Amino acid sequence: MTAIPPDTFVTYARGLDLPALTAVFTEAMCPVRTSGASDGWAWVTHDATALSGQAVVDLARDITGFRYAERFGGPGRVETVFLASTPACTCPHGRNYMVPHCPEHPFNFVHSRGGFEEGYFNVGRRRESCRHGDLLIRELLDAGIVGRETPAYDADPSFNADGAVTMRIIADHFGLPATA
Repeated sequence: MTAIPPDTFVTYARGLDLPALTAVFTEAMCPVRTSGASDGWAWVTHDATALSGQAVVDLARDITGFRYAERFGGPGRVETVFLASTPACTCPHGRNYMVPHCPEHPFNFVHSRGGFEEGYFNVGRRRESCRHGDLLIRELLDAGIVGRETPAYDADPSFNADGAVTMRIIADHFGLPATA
């Protein structure tokens, strides 16, 4: 996976083909900037300055569940990974990981299946420690990004400041293709 351009939302979907994925986002008034398909994943990108991030996250979650079950062959058939290259929310209600973020600042990573967000967190600057779900915990612990011992952060406070190490872990875990 290549780095995501700034101010971009990317939704990867496994279990849907590219025409179905682009159609869903287009129908929901979420214009697609770029799209593609590779390695079993279809993906679409959006301009984060033009859309509500929460609307894109909600749609990425909803297409995996009962709301779209008839259209896509039942819940659980589709899995999505949402990534955002926007800054983490600094709004008063957005700094805590269990409090919904404001619409402009969605979590940087959201994994959905069966109509539910199975895991989500922000990336970089140790924000992965405030997360929901343990899907990637082993990889994050092994990389020293979370846990009681974080030697990489202790040795270099700027380690993973931009979240690039975490994004690589996410891409490797899910086998996400490059978007460019």
